[in-house]
Amino acid sequence: MTGFTRFSSRVVPLLVDNIDTDQIIPARFLKVTDKRGLGENLFSDWRFNPDGSPRGDFVLNLPEHRGAQILLAGDNFGCGSSREHAPWALAAFGFRAVISTSFADIFANNALKNNLLPITLGTADHGRLVALLRSNPAAECTVDLSSQTLLGPGGKTMPFPIDSFAKTCLLKGVDELGYLLRFMTEIELFEQLTSRG
Repeated sequence: MTGFTRFSSRVVPLLVDNIDTDQIIPARFLKVTDKRGLGENLFSDWRFNPDGSPRGDFVLNLPEHRGAQILLAGDNFGCGSSREHAPWALAAFGFRAVISTSFADIFANNALKNNLLPITLGTADHGRLVALLRSNPAAECTVDLSSQTLLGPGGKTMPFPIDSFAKTCLLKGVDELGYLLRFMTEIELFEQLTSRG
């Protein structure tokens, strides 16, 4: 995992409330134990017709949103079952951040452990961002994890909260185990001191 860096991107608006993990990645795609190919099945039931052809009216299939790294969702994103495959699929598709007014706790924790940043904005900031993007759909936002800010179109800076330990891990590009292993010398010294009784 690489350290999370400041980045700018166009934003894909998927302004639906209560998007659950089965909509993000349907259960029939959960037979895998790794992340490869999951991005192809992101929002599969919304992106594709029954015959497998892409739905031309679905936001992720629109050419202007190809390559965008930020998803702007409605309220209560990632609710439902606790499958880790949901953030895997979002990250594999190319998203680095998801913006919502609230996230299901388990989804948010899984996202943070998989280098996907869940950005929680207050309803006023979320509404302003929606309005700005409606007036200029090609506008970009800048995500700065270090300062915990989202810079929106027109220069509006919106702060967002994040757990300090999760922030440290993301910035350093380590998971919880990787973070602990950085202190291996201190751990071994402690074990030696305590084993002497």
